[in-house]
Amino acid sequence: MISQPYQLYVERTDEARNMARFYAMTIEPDLFGEVCLVRRWGRIGAHGQTKVQPFASERDAVMVFLDLLRQKRSRGYRTVASAARYQAFLPEKGEETQLRG
Repeated sequence: MISQPYQLYVERTDEARNMARFYAMTIEPDLFGEVCLVRRWGRIGAHGQTKVQPFASERDAVMVFLDLLRQKRSRGYRTVASAARYQAFLPEKGEETQLRG
């Protein structure tokens, strides 16, 4: 069981370089009781790519979560004011089963 919600959505935009990227992460339990770090990234407005990484403990997942957050911030990713953009990260109906396989 996850002790608290871990969710992050950050963006990096640079009009001069035609860059509009997003990166989103959550820590969630799967159907088998494992803790998973779910990451999604890509161009803003696109579905992007997804990676699900299982961990033996919540602590291990949080350590990777925080490390990735530091990496993204150092590369210029910033949180956005509108929480509505985070909705793009949420799986569509029926897609959640595909992610967790």
